[in-house]
Amino acid sequence: METRRKWLAVAVGAQAVAASVALAAHVPSYGLPLVGPLLAAHRLSARVTAALGVVAVAVTLLAASSAVRPSALAGALNVAAVSLWAVLTAHSRVRAERALADVTQLAVTAQEALARPLPDRVGHVDLAVHTRSFDPHALFGGDVHDAVLTSAGPRLLLADVKGHGTQAMRVAAAALAAFRRAAATEPDPVRLVHALDDRLRPELGPEDFVTLLLVDFHPGEVRIVNCGHPAPLRTGRRLSLLVPSRPSPPLGLGPAPHAQRVHLSAGQRLLLYTDGLTDARDGDRVPFRLDAPQVHAALAEPALPDALTSLTDLVRRHTGGAPLADDLTVVLAQPTRTPTAPAPEQDPGSWPRPARPSA
Repeated sequence: METRRKWLAVAVGAQAVAASVALAAHVPSYGLPLVGPLLAAHRLSARVTAALGVVAVAVTLLAASSAVRPSALAGALNVAAVSLWAVLTAHSRVRAERALADVTQLAVTAQEALARPLPDRVGHVDLAVHTRSFDPHALFGGDVHDAVLTSAGPRLLLADVKGHGTQAMRVAAAALAAFRRAAATEPDPVRLVHALDDRLRPELGPEDFVTLLLVDFHPGEVRIVNCGHPAPLRTGRRLSLLVPSRPSPPLGLGPAPHAQRVHLSAGQRLLLYTDGLTDARDGDRVPFRLDAPQVHAALAEPALPDALTSLTDLVRRHTGGAPLADDLTVVLAQPTRTPTAPAPEQDPGSWPRPARPSA
């Protein structure tokens, strides 16, 4: 609205100057009075453009002569024709802007439905989430995250579609829809991953893939299915990277999912993330390191949202505030109940994590 007011002031001011010059010179100047309607057609309504067009015709007639001469009438007709063209242009532009605004609002509504925020708690698990799309104008990119409460406990999904843009968003939306349809009723996470792969395969090109983490929370443990995704990080007295003992390719590339059982007590946290975190680089192209003491200290903050904020602040300082080169999603989860049947701890692996496809 403020921009339109400024543009109206510019158009009216230019029209006034043009009229003053034409009338002071007492000569016909068929192009100069048109500056007002032409400027108005670019940003203002058809009604304002028409009003300035009428002024342009009147100025042309007054500047030519008080007498009616064929040349004066011809000039006025030319100005009237150009003003009419400006009015039609303004009308078409306004209609296009309204249609674009409607489509944009529809797209935003659809993205908000897909990228709905996770609750602070699902079952006995507290959650904190930070997500940012590679496209600053989009709410929803190639990263997918969601949570459901199954009969066995909370289940988390984090996936990363290869690439950017509308194709990645389309595949991400399909992955999210497939998860929401089956996640609450399929007890076996391995079968769920196969179902997601079957659903997504028709949406993927020959070189497309989707990395995926599926995490089921049980008393005292989590069961993780990792298909080509960055390994989760478990906090405690030390940070442990939970590298799968049997790596699986991503969805779309023949996944071979396997459930990894890992001990997770109520005092520990699980950090899930996409490669937008580890691929964040400083000015010397050095990637962000998850095994840094500052990361351990950030993730140990008492409140879960504060811990996640401290982590993202570290990333921002590491990159110097520069835009990230990929979508970024970080999920921090912590059980809130004392486990009743802790499972034997699996060797989480060591730094650095093995090479994997980059989404």
